[in-house]
Amino acid sequence: MPEPGGQILIDDQDIQDLSLPIYRSRISLIPQDPVLFTGPLRLNLDPGKEFEDVQIWNALEAVQLKSLIQKQDGKLFCKISEGGTNFSVGEKQLLCLARALLEKNKVIILDEATANVDFATDRLIQETIRSRFRGCTVITIAHRVDTILDYDRVLVFEGGKVVEFDKPKMLLKNDAGKFAELCRLQQVSI
Repeated sequence: MPEPGGQILIDDQDIQDLSLPIYRSRISLIPQDPVLFTGPLRLNLDPGKEFEDVQIWNALEAVQLKSLIQKQDGKLFCKISEGGTNFSVGEKQLLCLARALLEKNKVIILDEATANVDFATDRLIQETIRSRFRGCTVITIAHRVDTILDYDRVLVFEGGKVVEFDKPKMLLKNDAGKFAELCRLQQVSI
């Protein structure tokens, strides 16, 4: 293992052996607009048919959707309508989170994952991320700074350029900094 801030050297052969589909399969993405496909719920959660029903039920329980799905006709095989319109935005987001739990990838990307959900769903998503993705690299794209205050590091972009990068507490010490300004504007404090 390299020292913190050190480099990991990768052999050119290692890079050539990793194709784009392999990279994609090792990253879980939870987007702002959750994606569900028309068809059975089970296929949406497990497109590769890799998991047992009990694992899927456990993931649904972890995101507090088990009882909702148990009430659906067909349960795990209930039909997802086009665009997932038979589920709320929050429920679709939680289904994407359940999919990420099943995948057990070490890199999780949250792209404004809580931007369109109510406070309770936001809190559930944040708690699940903190408890279930411990030991993972979680990259969160967020405009609401309260969702990232306890993260290890914050990278602040402005105009497509990096303007700050440090621990949130360190960034807040710079009153003239962009992160501190965002916190003031959103009335957020540590």
